[in-house]
Amino acid sequence: MPRNNILYAQSGGVTPVINATAAAVIETARGFPDDFGTVFGAADGIIGALEERLIDTAAFSADDLVALAHTPGGVFGSCRYKLKSLDESRREYERLIEVFDAHDIGTFLYNGGNDSADTAHKVARMAEQFGYPLRALGVPKTIDNDLAVTDNCPGFGSVAKYVSVSILEASLDVMSMASSSTKVFILEVMGRHAGWIAAAAGLAQRGDGDPPQIILFPEVPFDRETFCAAVERSVREHGYCSVVVSEGARDAAGTFLADAGSTDAFGHKQLGGVAPVVADIVESDLGHKVHWAVSDYLQRSARHIASATDVAQARAVGRAAVEFARAGQSGVMPVIRRIADDPYDWDIVSAPLADIANHEKTLPSDYIADDGFGITDKARRYLEPLIRGEDYPPYDGHGRPDYFRPALETVPGKLAGFRPA
Repeated sequence: MPRNNILYAQSGGVTPVINATAAAVIETARGFPDDFGTVFGAADGIIGALEERLIDTAAFSADDLVALAHTPGGVFGSCRYKLKSLDESRREYERLIEVFDAHDIGTFLYNGGNDSADTAHKVARMAEQFGYPLRALGVPKTIDNDLAVTDNCPGFGSVAKYVSVSILEASLDVMSMASSSTKVFILEVMGRHAGWIAAAAGLAQRGDGDPPQIILFPEVPFDRETFCAAVERSVREHGYCSVVVSEGARDAAGTFLADAGSTDAFGHKQLGGVAPVVADIVESDLGHKVHWAVSDYLQRSARHIASATDVAQARAVGRAAVEFARAGQSGVMPVIRRIADDPYDWDIVSAPLADIANHEKTLPSDYIADDGFGITDKARRYLEPLIRGEDYPPYDGHGRPDYFRPALETVPGKLAGFRPA
């Protein structure tokens, strides 16, 4: 029997537009019925693949796919699970081959970020070593925008839009009460090692003195005295100060300001929340009343304010992944190539997973202002096109977005049970 079915899986933290990629994968595969059969979704990422929990997307109607594309979260479920090397965990790879073989899977698409690219790369190499006919591709997704090779990552543009709008709106609130109440507002955003999201907050600025007056990047060592002086200067000159801080802000020794003392499944430091740490510094050193907020899951699920550019790119990488697989490519990822800034133009090309997996793209030094607290015009030219355009979801008539929440059932298993290590 030909192995022409597709297994698509979502991995890592989700984005406002990852389901737009999923919808594009399914729609594109349906357009090539002579080349592809069933598109399965793996429940909970690679864990669902190992456990043989597969969802037949044939149950999704064309209208369902339209609804899926404007729904946040990850419809099939995601996970954080690191595949070890073949030498360390041969049984897991053998299990994947068994699942692929049992369900005639000839294409594996793993939609995620850095660690997910590593997983897709390992699966592609595993198939070669085992002699199994599989096309394994990574599909880019991460709000952190830290994937190598690709100009930008689907998911980032919408988060950049959310963060820049949120700091602008919150700052207007603080300005209203600053004369007699809160003088400093701190917004914490995601970004462990790369300050792309924090930098995007700088798009709220339209002139001198506009918020955020201070951005704290992971790439710039935090200096308490310099920071407090900048806060005090903003309060003196503008009556208030808005601060955006990346969760990965660290001191000159490289220690995270919010190090929680534990690690996740990939060995990454768990961060305990940097906004209250910075707020304590402002209160203790300067005596100003401070409010702080953590954008956390709100930033990566805010589909209601998604960037139209981001949605278009999320769909484009999904389509390209299927087309690349149809052309016989494996061990690659569809990436975004910027052709021009003004007018903004881009396309999709293929890049080897070996050049992407375990590589991290941080904010370039020439994107950071000389004082270390803002962004440059070069950064603005890069960032601004990514938040352009609106792609509002439909509303249900009662004031709420009409998001797609299907009841998903897995297909009957054909293999004995398996528990990942």
